[in-house]
This record gives sequence, C-alpha cells and structure tokens, in this order.
Amino acid sequence: MVGTLVDTLLGTLRDVLPIAVILFVFQAVVLRKRVPHLGRVLLGFGYVVAGLTLFLAGLDQALFPLGDLMARQLTDPAFITGEAGATAEGLVWHDYYWVYLFGATIGFATAMAGPALIAVAIKANQVSGGVVGVWGLRVAVGIGAALGIAIGALRIVTGIPLAAVVSVAYALVIIQTFLAPRAIIPLAYDSGGVTTSTVTVPIVTALGLGLASTIPGRDPVLDGFGMIATTCLFPIVTVMAYAQLSDWRARRQAG
Repeated sequence: MVGTLVDTLLGTLRDVLPIAVILFVFQAVVLRKRVPHLGRVLLGFGYVVAGLTLFLAGLDQALFPLGDLMARQLTDPAFITGEAGATAEGLVWHDYYWVYLFGATIGFATAMAGPALIAVAIKANQVSGGVVGVWGLRVAVGIGAALGIAIGALRIVTGIPLAAVVSVAYALVIIQTFLAPRAIIPLAYDSGGVTTSTVTVPIVTALGLGLASTIPGRDPVLDGFGMIATTCLFPIVTVMAYAQLSDWRARRQAG
C-alpha cells in the first residue's frame, strides 16, 4: 500500500511539474514580473499534489473496483434468475433492469455531488439574477446523467452501435437548440461537460467495462467505452427541456 502511494505521488509530481514550469516561465519571461505571494503559491501546489495523489490512490483502491464489482454482481445470472448455477442463455435485455436502475441512480447521485456542477449552478444563479435555480439546474443535470448512464448500459446489454445512440441524441440536441430559450443554450451545452466529474467518470468507466466483460458476446474494448459520451449528451437535453418547461409555465401563468 505504501509503495503504491509513493509511486502515485511520483507520477503526480511528474504530471504537475510541467504545469508549474510553464506558469513560472511565463511569469518570469513573458510578463517579467515576480510571482506574487510565492510562498502561498508553492503551498497551493503542494496541496494540489497531495490531493491528486490521494484521489488517484482512492480511485485505484475503491471506485474502480466498486464499479466493476457492482456490474459483475448485477449481471450474474444467478442473481437475475434467483437460481443457483443459472446461465446467461435465454436472458433478454429487460432481465437486466437492476443494471439500468443502478446506473441511473448512481448517475444522478454522482452528478448532483459533482463540485463542477455545484459551481456552475451557483454562478448561473448569480448571473441570471435568480432566474436559473441552483437546485433546478442540478436536478435537471442529474436526471440527464441518470438517463445517459441507463441508456449507455442498455446499449452494452443489447449491442446497439454507439454511433446510433449518439446520432439520435445529437439529433434531439440540435432540434431542442432551435426550440429552447436562447439564454439557456450555452449553459445547457456546458452542463453536459460538467457531468464528467472526478466522481462520475471512474464509476461509469468501471461500470461499462464490467458490463462488457460479463455480458456474453460483448468486447470490453469495443463495447465497454462510450458510456461517458451518453452521460455528457443527455444532460444537454434535460437542461434545455427544463428551460422549455419553465418558459411554458411562465407564459401560461402570464396568459
């Protein structure tokens, strides 16, 4: 455990060092000014390195194994059928409803807990003068993430090509872009990006790879990835739908 933590620390230092070098070089060579509050800056870099090291170690020790374990347990034919020694033969897509439910709930929870989404929701509320609610935006994104992960899991179970799912989702996004209030469109597109948080991505990746490894006929390389794409796409749809619903209610009350 200690050796793994040391290796992670060295790897984090190797990754963060170029960023620090670029910042200090630009400050000294291009701007030709001393770094203000150098001690605080160095301390901040120390916090970043320590935080990333612990986070990466936590991913390896907990989140990745947990996502993979849940996928394997929920797709176990013995669990699905309730019969010991059962096989996957004869199982159809709707037999895996626990997989979809788990994916949806974990997607909603991780999206709601994401610090990036919280920050964006607070800023959107401030800039809009309270028109965009913090909780309204967070719930809309959470529902979109839940829908995206559930559909991503369904794609792996059924073998639907990723291109077909993404094409349909993008077509829906484009249609809504023309119909939704203009003020919400940039925020909706950004909301898709903030779902790829430090909590969501590891669990979704592990879940997708676990499903592709346990569902008969699936290839982890070809089918195990792609769930993050659907997780990012559907929050765009739900945020614009949230704005459309709010706009419709406002017009109904005014009329």
